[in-house]
Amino acid sequence: MNIPRTSFPRIIIIGGGFAGIALAKKLSKQEVQVVLLDKNNYHNFQPLLYQVSTGGLEPDSIAYPIRKVLKDFPNFHFRLANVDEIDAKNNTVITNIGNLKFDYLVVASGSKTNYFGNAEVEKHSMAMKTIPQSLNLRSLILENFEDALLTSNLHERNALMNFVIVGGGPTGVELAGALAEIKKGILPKDYPDLDTRSVQINIIQSSDCILKGMSDKASQKAEDFLEKLGVNVWKNIRVTNYDGKTVTTNTDLIFETATVIWAAGVKGALIKGLDAADFITRSNRLLVNEFNQVKDYNHIFAIGDIACMVTNDFPDGLPMMAQPAIQQGKQLGDNMLQLLEGKPMKSFVYKDKGVMATIGRNKAVVDLKRFKFQGIFAWYVWMFVHLFFLIGFRNRMVVFINWVYNYVRFDREARLIIRPFKRKN
Repeated sequence: MNIPRTSFPRIIIIGGGFAGIALAKKLSKQEVQVVLLDKNNYHNFQPLLYQVSTGGLEPDSIAYPIRKVLKDFPNFHFRLANVDEIDAKNNTVITNIGNLKFDYLVVASGSKTNYFGNAEVEKHSMAMKTIPQSLNLRSLILENFEDALLTSNLHERNALMNFVIVGGGPTGVELAGALAEIKKGILPKDYPDLDTRSVQINIIQSSDCILKGMSDKASQKAEDFLEKLGVNVWKNIRVTNYDGKTVTTNTDLIFETATVIWAAGVKGALIKGLDAADFITRSNRLLVNEFNQVKDYNHIFAIGDIACMVTNDFPDGLPMMAQPAIQQGKQLGDNMLQLLEGKPMKSFVYKDKGVMATIGRNKAVVDLKRFKFQGIFAWYVWMFVHLFFLIGFRNRMVVFINWVYNYVRFDREARLIIRPFKRKN
């Protein structure tokens, strides 16, 4: 890997997401050598992926080069690599570009889409966890309408214009709201010779409410917003299969559709070598203690989505969201410095800063610790928070200008088929 030798302790961080970047920044000017490994050379702001999928933003406005984030920091090294295995006995990370020894290892590999073992659904549905996946979805959505123009088969046309979103969490709700706005404001202008009133947008949720992690009021208000936008919300229904044409459920309800978007859950992105059954959870997360140390190890840590820290308030582990990841990354940076100096580490305490979701233009729900509100004010709060947490002044300006333009013009300029999406047979 051509990492220089040094007398400083070497800390390897696997993953350049919220947790990994927060930790690297904290360690950046200390007397340690930091090596960050990631399969991409950019940090991806996942909460806005749905806007890339629906043509509201271009991908470069929510991505930021990792090297640029940490370019001025001494003793920092980034390598573009896929981590294949962790050899914990020999303190070695095994990658596709070579092996590297470590003094301390931090796993921040994040999460990936959870299909719950359904291979057919995984094969035929669309995920939205990465920028390439979001671009694939954007292309497919637009290609569907182009194909709908060409077919004279009514059944086929309806299937092309029927969208099924599995999962009523923030991702599914925000995506449904964006699709509903496209149906209302853009499709009639782009496709005047197509009856876009036939477009169907469906959310299927296995429980009795959407946005289950939020308050009852937020959940109900979000459902009301969606229904006013024309979205069909199906609750207490579980998808059992999707063969590329037909969605089957645990009821007699079926959907004929060319597009299923799977937003029903995520699981930890485990790495071989730390996948022993005695210290992972059912959701493939690594069990960690209050210092983020992986069970049975003092020099290997896990933070962010991959880490499962059980607390009284969160018996199944801290939520797999940006805030716990950022907070864990920052505190682990402090704790590692304490550890190197032979001082006791401080237990991590999660500060819940609330949950929010937007359901389209002027519509959002926000649950803070002391306040809960919905509607246009919540929408402004949602925009401000997301702009604040974007990395880079340019990204914030580009996103803000795009949002203002889209709001004034009721448009989404990035509805482009840059690379056609081809399904795997």
